[in-house]
Amino acid sequence: MKPNQLEERLIQFAIDVILICKKVDNSFAAEHLAKQLIRSATSAALNYGEAQGGASARDFIHKIKICLKELRESLINMKIQKGANLITDINALDKLIKENNELISIFVVSIKTASLKLKS
Repeated sequence: MKPNQLEERLIQFAIDVILICKKVDNSFAAEHLAKQLIRSATSAALNYGEAQGGASARDFIHKIKICLKELRESLINMKIQKGANLITDINALDKLIKENNELISIFVVSIKTASLKLKS
């Protein structure tokens, strides 16, 4: 996958998270988790932009590890919201969880590949 394609997926993921979070109820838990989900999902996209301008290979790896961390946080958040029925559009939520899992897989492979290149 080309860097610009991954960037577009991350941007779309962040947009979809923002849109689904507009549909949560006004309970404390729903608002709290929705705000945190928006922060982590958008952070993954923003940090990927930073990674592309990394000063070195080590800097690039560090920043994509941050992206991975934020994606994992987003996944756990969505699973909590799904389990607590805080997001009622289950189909949209399941699609986001699937996309999140795919993005995590991409970043795990990217980190392994970049780390191997750095060692050689």
